[in-house]
Amino acid sequence: MLIGLIINSIALGAGLAMDAFSVSMANGLHEPDMKKRKILAIAGMFAFFQAAMPMLGWICVQTICNVFKSFEKFIPWIALVLLCFIGSKMIFDAVKNKNEEEECFKGTTFCGLIVQGIATSIDALSAGFTMDESVGGNVYLALLCALIIAAVTFIICVVGVCIGKKFGTALADKAGILGGIILIAIGIEIFITGIL
Repeated sequence: MLIGLIINSIALGAGLAMDAFSVSMANGLHEPDMKKRKILAIAGMFAFFQAAMPMLGWICVQTICNVFKSFEKFIPWIALVLLCFIGSKMIFDAVKNKNEEEECFKGTTFCGLIVQGIATSIDALSAGFTMDESVGGNVYLALLCALIIAAVTFIICVVGVCIGKKFGTALADKAGILGGIILIAIGIEIFITGIL
């Protein structure tokens, strides 16, 4: 069970981090002489929000489930709908070839990074609703999932900034498509295991 939880958290983290990866590449493109310290700060900001949002979503589900026990049977359906919606939107946005300048907001200032961190982690909030299927009410397992998501996001964002510094944002649309496919696959897996 723990191995499956870790693998699922890594996959979820990779899927959720694709928006942050794209924005990280844009940040690297706009600041090709970026210092290592700033690269780590950007990755850390994205990792923080990608970990905080699922925990917030999980807490919401725990509160609702404790108040309304009958709600539990709908969690696999909600997970399927939310993750398929988020994944489809990521694929659509990538195919539509959204302008990276728009997504980059105010650049790599501290306030700009906070805006980027929140904007790229909104999907992670709704993905946190789906964590209940894997971890139940165990706060330690929920924290483990959030930390794994943060670690995966951190690594992906460091790579994203470095790629952006070297090659630009040509791969950003492909990252969005891959992230969307991963999220849809996780939604289907949660749904199937939840109804069996």
